[in-house]
Amino acid sequence: MLEIKDLRKRFAEKVALDGVGFAVRPGEMFGFVGANGAGKTTTMRIIMGVLKSDGGSVTWQGREVGYGERKRFGYMPEERGLYQKMRVAEQIEYFGRLHGMDQGAAGRAAAALIERLGLQERRGDAVETLSLGNQQRVQLAVALVHDPEVLILDEPFSGLDPIAVDALAGALQERCRGGVPVIFSSHQLDLVERLCDAVGIVSAGRMVAAGTVTELRAAESRTLKVVVRDPAPGWAEGLPGELLLQGDRQVLLTTEGDDQEILHRAVKAGRVEHFGVEQPSLTEIFKEAVA
Repeated sequence: MLEIKDLRKRFAEKVALDGVGFAVRPGEMFGFVGANGAGKTTTMRIIMGVLKSDGGSVTWQGREVGYGERKRFGYMPEERGLYQKMRVAEQIEYFGRLHGMDQGAAGRAAAALIERLGLQERRGDAVETLSLGNQQRVQLAVALVHDPEVLILDEPFSGLDPIAVDALAGALQERCRGGVPVIFSSHQLDLVERLCDAVGIVSAGRMVAAGTVTELRAAESRTLKVVVRDPAPGWAEGLPGELLLQGDRQVLLTTEGDDQEILHRAVKAGRVEHFGVEQPSLTEIFKEAVA
């Protein structure tokens, strides 16, 4: 697996990374989330060798990552690194050649990715004429053309419409199913929650939470939600939590108390339309973790 241990990085007086660490297994999609300036891009640049860390290690399959390993990685930076005057097909093929592919293999890989990512009608267009979404598709194709062993993507879904998001997400899921570990950063937490097997939350250069979404949810306080329609007045008096009014319904939200007693009182008070533990969203988990 790809393992990042105790990464540290300082720029003059600013501490950018203070012991960042996580692991991504083959076939796992890992969402790396945090506010602007939290340390996500710095971490990814260190993994790819664009920056040198002040401490810590990056290993792939138990070996420290060097030039040879990074040649087999696929990287998609937040700032697009495409040649604007170059046409789509020749651009993807060119990057394949840079990774050591022969012309025939690079051409075949480029053609397959153009079809997979819905770029057939734009294959002969210059990159500068493409929309943001189509430029992102080309950038992803460039990261995938050499069939990488690891994928590292910095904000790949930024500014994309839902159709482009689905196209990119589908391509990444295919790679995961083939055993490739995928790391991507994003501010779109609902998308991270939908796609990722595991999540790491970084704040001010430090990891504040990491694990599967299920594990992160389990670490949060459980909230019991009870919805009662047309309840008898005062049915929730003395019960812990917050009582909300929603038309002819009353909603009790509580993290304490005896579930059976609460259910008994709710049933006696009126028609119980909902009784269950609410799962916190990744957005709620994120807010709690960085608070």
